[in-house]
Amino acid sequence: MNFPTEFSIPEYSWQRWLAIFAGGFWFLFGILVYNYVKIPSDYPKNIPSVPIYISLLGLWSDMGQDEVYDKWLRQPLEKYGAVKIWFAGRWSILMTRPEYLTDMLRREDVFAKAGSQKKIPWGVIAALVGDNVINSHGADWKLYTSVMKPGITKTNFDTRPMLEKSRRFVDLLLKQQAVVGKKSGVVVDPIIQRFAIAAMGESFLDIDFGTLDHTNMRIEELQSIIKRTIFHPLFFNFPALEKYPGIFRQRRHAFAIMKEFEDLLYDLVRNRPRKLERKTPVEPQDELVVHMLERALEDGRIDDTQFRANLKITFLTAHENTQQLLNSTFWQLGTDQTFQDKLRAEVLATGVVNPTMETLNKLPYLTSLICELLRVYPPVSQLINRVTLEPALLGGKVQIPKGTWVGWNARGVQSDPNVWGPTAREFIPERWGDKPDEILAKARRETVKGKYIAFNAHSRKCLGQGYALLEMKMVLFELVRRVRWTVDPNYKMKLTSGGILAPLGCKVVFETLDAPDLTEKDAISI
Repeated sequence: MNFPTEFSIPEYSWQRWLAIFAGGFWFLFGILVYNYVKIPSDYPKNIPSVPIYISLLGLWSDMGQDEVYDKWLRQPLEKYGAVKIWFAGRWSILMTRPEYLTDMLRREDVFAKAGSQKKIPWGVIAALVGDNVINSHGADWKLYTSVMKPGITKTNFDTRPMLEKSRRFVDLLLKQQAVVGKKSGVVVDPIIQRFAIAAMGESFLDIDFGTLDHTNMRIEELQSIIKRTIFHPLFFNFPALEKYPGIFRQRRHAFAIMKEFEDLLYDLVRNRPRKLERKTPVEPQDELVVHMLERALEDGRIDDTQFRANLKITFLTAHENTQQLLNSTFWQLGTDQTFQDKLRAEVLATGVVNPTMETLNKLPYLTSLICELLRVYPPVSQLINRVTLEPALLGGKVQIPKGTWVGWNARGVQSDPNVWGPTAREFIPERWGDKPDEILAKARRETVKGKYIAFNAHSRKCLGQGYALLEMKMVLFELVRRVRWTVDPNYKMKLTSGGILAPLGCKVVFETLDAPDLTEKDAISI
């Protein structure tokens, strides 16, 4: 028998093995992806699932939140009250039916508050906010609340800095209008952001950040960068990728930005001139949140990490909600002068130039207008930041397993005709009533019922809602007193695609009114 002197593999053989290997790799990869994105088998069967590609639209589409909701979410949510949805890297339960919302919001012991520091502890958002008074639970939440609540919910905010910042804000809007010409629109969001940060700094952090007096302040620039960074659709929907910043250069940059913001804010606040120049302690009635946090840090009740996290969340939330609601205000009142005219008549009828908290709280249309703005344009439109600590029967109908993330869509419930009647999607401030006490009482009733959740509800309702309403009242008072505005006819309404809800890039044309001039006495009094 003759044997070949050398063994050779046919040329086609290695190509076939490579194909087999590649096929096997993609088969295994497909199984891994399927197991990652499949709906858990113990999730409720009596509510529908939103196709996963709806959550991934941001990867290839710039559709606004309203467009996505109306096209794919409104019908199933209004029919079933809750859906299964892919959110932040996992299947979650999203609800809008009031009975489900009240059940969830009342049972903090079952549906525990938990933010990104629990859901995605390795992620960019967790690096930004940490464990804080908003997203914590149990003993930590009670600790943070005991420290910060008196400063957030105080009823004696000094309105003079708020009024001064509001006047400076209107000055800047008019200055920018002169720059672009009287027929062109001003892009309002950058100026609103500067105002919101300035006002927040005075009322919570005992600091003038200088954002209304100077452009390109780094602390303000960072906010724009952060907003573009944290909700990147790829990393938001697949946060596991953020475990590998060494591979994804963009996420390395994102983590660096979060760290820069934290360190800069900490340095500015801890070394603020007012603190360094103060000779005597702040009187108890004049204490702000920052004074309370600093005292808790010095006393050892909180550590440096907790101080930093709560400092950041105060900065972020105390300016962001007002900023976006003002964007919506310029759009809504700039497209229909009826609302502006009615509010202006109420404001001018006071004969007041320097409004106090008492003055503002007596104005019924101003109060009802802001309540309606929050109903139609809730800045925090959707949140899935609670997790079940045990199996739960939601509303007596939907069985939810332990460890499931659940949340709500405020715009959904607040625009549902089943909840608010046939005019649910119309802007009607008068629906709230015509007396300030009556308006606020209605807002409280609808909140308790789970119909109006712009500020969340029950034990975890927003501590800063009183301040937010006061700030909006003050700035609207000054705006309608001095200017009339219309939305630039070339601007096409586009809501943000994710995160905070607001018109995107809204352009407004301002016209100066013959408002009473400030006397020297008026100027000094603020």
